[in-house]
Amino acid sequence: MTIYKFGEQTAKNVLIQPVSEHDHSLMENEVNILQTMSKEKFCLIAVKIADWNKELSPWEAPAVFGNQPFGNGAKETLEKITTLCTDREKSYFIGGYSLAGLFSIWAAYKTDVFSGVAAASPSIWFPGFYDFMRNNLIKCPKVYLSLGDKEEKTKNKVMSAVGDYARRGVEVLKSRGVESILEWNEGNHFKDADLRTAKAFAWVLNTSDN
Repeated sequence: MTIYKFGEQTAKNVLIQPVSEHDHSLMENEVNILQTMSKEKFCLIAVKIADWNKELSPWEAPAVFGNQPFGNGAKETLEKITTLCTDREKSYFIGGYSLAGLFSIWAAYKTDVFSGVAAASPSIWFPGFYDFMRNNLIKCPKVYLSLGDKEEKTKNKVMSAVGDYARRGVEVLKSRGVESILEWNEGNHFKDADLRTAKAFAWVLNTSDN
């Protein structure tokens, strides 16, 4: 597992973010934005993901764009990530963009180690995921979701359901007593990933008791 650390290494708040090669190139800017938005100090640990569709998928699913299907490597990825979350004096938050955002939500159903989830433009259209949310109990107190206002306007039938699933997913979380919000950003899925992720982490930090 390759990791990169940003921010203040000794901070009480630790942010965990699975990242692709492209995401990694945006990390410095994301951290700079987050430092201006957050009232709390933090250390951000970026976890490099080699096989995005396999390592972040909670279960197998057919390809919805291109030819690469989704694997079921999320369990193994989460096991590795939780080894970074062993200091009881610290608060851990997990988040990410796109499929990493979906993984972060799923992870909070599987472990209670996280104090919040920062899911920016998460792939909540993922087949079967809304039913998973509806039929299980999440183990963290707060979840941030966001989408671009053009994301649900895609011609891809599977991905066009993302808005409906996000709206319904937030209502499920709220009905279970989870502090949750769905924020809309301007643009499609590929716009301002660093800014959107910074906003997501800023929300969970600024609404937490530290």
